[in-house]
Amino acid sequence: MQVNDIKIRKDKIRERYKSERRAVTGEEKARLDDGICKTFLSSATYMYYDTILMYSPVRDEIDINAIAYQALKDGKKVAYPKCVAGTNKMDFYYVSSLDELQKGTFGILEPSGDESKKVDKTNASNTVCLIPAIVFDRSGYRLGYGKGYYDRYLNSYNGVILGIIYKRLITDRLPKGRFDIRANALITEEGVISVERD
Repeated sequence: MQVNDIKIRKDKIRERYKSERRAVTGEEKARLDDGICKTFLSSATYMYYDTILMYSPVRDEIDINAIAYQALKDGKKVAYPKCVAGTNKMDFYYVSSLDELQKGTFGILEPSGDESKKVDKTNASNTVCLIPAIVFDRSGYRLGYGKGYYDRYLNSYNGVILGIIYKRLITDRLPKGRFDIRANALITEEGVISVERD
């Protein structure tokens, strides 16, 4: 399949699932988001890993900030991504409070970018990265907004990758390119879903 064909297919799927996610609002969204946070916080991964790479939710993304609050309370290390200006790259930086986050690229709350707090992604054996998506498939591949920030970051990251998604936004199979990175498992409001191997 040609690169342009994959892009066209991805764009169509992306629009469909963005619409489905937008339809989840109010009390239902709060309930589902809370369920996802509880799924992760009760998991063995949360218990045994000491560093959690988070994301700041925008628009109708799943809000997992409750995980960060609990992790900091439990003495774990928490980090959020910061986009590198003028590129499609990002890095994660440790925070000791969510009050440290400020509006940055695309209006997303980001850490300051203090180099002394930068996460070493090549030494991440005790680290779990929680990644957002518009849709995941059962093999752990995702569609985000199409900018490639996570695929670039995760290409040289050696920790655990968990996808954060509503169960209804999981599909059987997504078109994928050679640089697409997949999650090791999916965290939903109904529990942890193991991904299928190709």
